[in-house]
Amino acid sequence: MTVALPSFDDICDAAARIAPYARITPVLRSDVLDALVGAQLYFKCENLQRGGAFKFRGACNAVWSLDDAQAKHGVVTHSSGNHGNALALAAVTRGIAAHVVVPEGAVRAKLEAIERAGAVLHRCAATQAAREATAAQVQQATGAAFVHPYADTRVMAGQGSLVLELLDQVGELDALITPVGGGGLAAGCAIAAHGLDPALALYAAEPQGADDAARSLAQGMRVGAFVPDTICDGLRTLIGEPNFNALLTHRVKAITVSDAETIAAMKWLWRELKQVVEVSSATVLAAMLQQPQLFAGKRVGLVLTGGNVDLDALPW
Repeated sequence: MTVALPSFDDICDAAARIAPYARITPVLRSDVLDALVGAQLYFKCENLQRGGAFKFRGACNAVWSLDDAQAKHGVVTHSSGNHGNALALAAVTRGIAAHVVVPEGAVRAKLEAIERAGAVLHRCAATQAAREATAAQVQQATGAAFVHPYADTRVMAGQGSLVLELLDQVGELDALITPVGGGGLAAGCAIAAHGLDPALALYAAEPQGADDAARSLAQGMRVGAFVPDTICDGLRTLIGEPNFNALLTHRVKAITVSDAETIAAMKWLWRELKQVVEVSSATVLAAMLQQPQLFAGKRVGLVLTGGNVDLDALPW
């Protein structure tokens, strides 16, 4: 099935649609981190969004985009954590059921959050094929509407709403950097950013052990499936086809970082911003610390994507 990319107008519509339910998340600054990188850094704290991650924006837009006939059957997705939690929370705002297919080995804290949000969990093997097959079975049995974690027009539009909010809060930026996994956030943010400022430089931070987006952008075509090897559990997914196309169209540059660099950046964020952010979020600061020359003297927005951390399994 071909998935269309959202337009800038779609993202504006999404922002209005989710406004009654999503939080306006704060932007934090740190003189210490500014000096460390040599730039003015504006941290968009989506770790403080409902459900502890930016994913609520896209899930909420998808849920409220359904007509009443579709909505009464509920929604279904496959997710290792934050998207599943977000969809469950969004479903509650509309009073409908949420079914979440979760792979074995997912982060315990994230699974507990999905259950607390009221979703029905369906377990499967830890492969993409198993996730998709199980979700299809649940969809057939329940009639629920499928909401893909990232390759969904409504989801991308919802994620892009955070850029509208960020630029309204801080004014003009020279650059914006987001993490990239499946690419729902990176794609939505790229479309929104260039809808407001076509000259804004866009970057995507990615683990070296899951660098399919970087390799795809370098080759000008999407690479195939791979086996991820990174501590960043939220970024282990192969980038979606429409998501990759958005990054290519909007000239997003990928920066890959090691797990060691990401963990060091995570410590800086906890220590200086006093924010509990998960390791995937820290890739954006890790990328800037690795290549400060790209950002010297500039005003840079960094998206801190989530804060759902297993406190019994911290990476240090």
